[in-house]
Amino acid sequence: MKFTDSPVIELSVHDTRLSFQQDNGSMHVGTSVWPCSLVLVKFAERWDPLTCAAAENPYAALLNFAGKRGVELGAGCGVAAMGLYALGLRDVVVTDIAPVMPALRHNLKRNKPALKKALKTAQLYWGNEEQTNSLKPPFDFVVATDVVYLEETVAPLIGAMERLVADDGVVLLGYQLRSPEAHEMFWEMCRGVFEVEKIPHEHLHPDYAYEEADVYVFRKKRK
Repeated sequence: MKFTDSPVIELSVHDTRLSFQQDNGSMHVGTSVWPCSLVLVKFAERWDPLTCAAAENPYAALLNFAGKRGVELGAGCGVAAMGLYALGLRDVVVTDIAPVMPALRHNLKRNKPALKKALKTAQLYWGNEEQTNSLKPPFDFVVATDVVYLEETVAPLIGAMERLVADDGVVLLGYQLRSPEAHEMFWEMCRGVFEVEKIPHEHLHPDYAYEEADVYVFRKKRK
């Protein structure tokens, strides 16, 4: 399920209004806006420590973005990175493969007036350790949404997550089942590397709690 076939998707994050142009006719899935990016951003907005009282917020520590570094993997149109930037994750690098970079850069430029800044970008193929190292890990937050759909990319994705995230950092994953084979492989491999926490569905933003979309938090297993 795509969010919509409309050529332009709009997303409000508190008082910031983001706008994403998508190309549904492209050969690359990264040029479309997929639901999990929206679900993840609106979850973070709902529990933003700056607007949700700590006593009522089970995610106050998790979503404290002040002074933290982040990187988005397979960013596509850049929805998650820009949404989290609007919520305070100021030091963030937005990455994808070469064919998707024009669409990504276009959307970053499109939202520069709303964000007051064009976010940093980098080309990244998950299995390329030289590219991974050039990002200067570790990161406090590794962000990925709707990235599990091909079996051959599962191992490189998990490897990139492990290399990029700090020992005390987290991976924020927006997830929807796309391929049963990739799904099975991903979760089997993940549980060997990460402690996995699934966000209860009732904790998602009520307007963006799609039945088929979930948010997970990964933390590195202690050696």
